[in-house]
Amino acid sequence: MDLYKAIRALYDEKKRLDKLIESLEELHARGSRTEGPAVRSRRGRKKMSEAERLEVSERMKKYWAARRAQALASSPEQTGGPAPALTQEIQPLSQQQQQ
Repeated sequence: MDLYKAIRALYDEKKRLDKLIESLEELHARGSRTEGPAVRSRRGRKKMSEAERLEVSERMKKYWAARRAQALASSPEQTGGPAPALTQEIQPLSQQQQQ
């Protein structure tokens, strides 16, 4: 009879292990669904290579040189003389009201 009890205990142990394996497999299946995609997209700015930085630098140098040249060509009075508003005399408030 001891043999019968041992076999019965092993069958009970087998049932318990089967249930445990089933629950672990279920957890694993749920976990794989809740995980993010295998390849996540990058957020934010991409990093520039040395060549790209050099290209941007040269392009911006040309841009600002053109802006400075355009500013000098369009307004020659800004080359060092006083501003036109400052060359006029400032009149007292009482004289401005009379005019």
